[in-house]
Amino acid sequence: MKTFVLDTNVILHDPMSMFSFEGSRVVLPLTVIEELDTFKRNNDERGRSARFVSRKLDELRRGGKLSNWVPLEHGGKLKVEIQVSDGLPKAFSAHTKDNEILSCALYLKKQGENIVFISKDINLRIKAESLGLETQDYEKEKVDIDDLYKGWREAAVTGEEIDAFYRDKRVPATIPDLIPNEFIILKAEGTSKSALARYDQKTKSLVPLIRADSAPWGIKPLNVEQRFALELLLNPDIQLVTLVGLAGSGKTMIALASALQQTLEEKLYRRILVARPVIAVGHDLGFLPGTKEEKLTNWMGAIYDNLSYLLEKPKGSVETSDMDIQMLMEDGVLEIEAVTYLRGRTLPGLLIIIDDAQNLTPHEIKTIISRAGQGAKIVLTGDPHQVDNYYLDATSNGLTNLVERFKGQGLFGHVTFTKSERSVLAALASDLL
Repeated sequence: MKTFVLDTNVILHDPMSMFSFEGSRVVLPLTVIEELDTFKRNNDERGRSARFVSRKLDELRRGGKLSNWVPLEHGGKLKVEIQVSDGLPKAFSAHTKDNEILSCALYLKKQGENIVFISKDINLRIKAESLGLETQDYEKEKVDIDDLYKGWREAAVTGEEIDAFYRDKRVPATIPDLIPNEFIILKAEGTSKSALARYDQKTKSLVPLIRADSAPWGIKPLNVEQRFALELLLNPDIQLVTLVGLAGSGKTMIALASALQQTLEEKLYRRILVARPVIAVGHDLGFLPGTKEEKLTNWMGAIYDNLSYLLEKPKGSVETSDMDIQMLMEDGVLEIEAVTYLRGRTLPGLLIIIDDAQNLTPHEIKTIISRAGQGAKIVLTGDPHQVDNYYLDATSNGLTNLVERFKGQGLFGHVTFTKSERSVLAALASDLL
């Protein structure tokens, strides 16, 4: 039987991780408990995860002493280990929490346990391997990014089938393994005939796009992928949309344009809520002065940039876009918030845009989506290859996990963008850097 020693970041990443090793033994070093104690007072997701784990451990304690092995619900046992190895090599002389956790794992190995050290910290896994410990990343929620569902594909058909599609506005779906709301680029072999279609699960047929050529808030789609995205964004029956792709592909711009159109013009939603995770790119600036709104202005620059462009007045107007944004916020039509403050809220009738969602954990994504009330729609955008969260990567972040989990649901739609439309320079940077 294997014994899995969990690092603190695994517990914070997934509070239910200690129950994920069915039929095995799970060890939490005492240092992990001490670290959870330092996080439990925080109001962010890590604080909530720490408090959740503490409550779960307290429930387990009622079934026996945690210093011994206590049984887990789905098989296996759990223990809080206080013992550590007699000493680490001199290179590990620094007295750190990480080294204490490694020392505990090394002690258990010397006792004859078949140890596997689980951590989200790459450097700590490297240190563990140098001590002869078997190490793994926490992979329960990992996704193969190379095989991630694209939301669209090309299919070769006959010219007669394309003619029938344009004539009847619907053809039976004969392409194998179609997914609800998946888009198909139909191409006739040997001719220039082509068509764009969406798979309608209810009728089991391919139907034409009816909203893709719209220009919400004056923004016209520049490529096929943006047309696919607009078809999802402007369809009120699709309540959850994910837009994944490289920087400059227009994900945030068309999401905001669609939100303004459906909220201010069509009155389909009560208001717009835009949120981003507050994670620094590069060196953090530290604590910022001012009110919450003033602090958020510094973090939400990308949102303000896009809104300013969309709300720009004609040349010669004395009004500025900043005044328009402020007016929308004062009227209660637009709310710009940090993801941290969404927990505990119920959000009915809102169009919710979560930008930079690749920096959220699967647990955080679950928390956000569970906030949606009746009549709400959620749009998540991000680039899985630009993750700034230390313990996430392209395969383990909440955005890619969400795409994989919701694939096949009738109220969900997804588009992967492959073309940058920001500028020739931006496109070249995406290709070369």
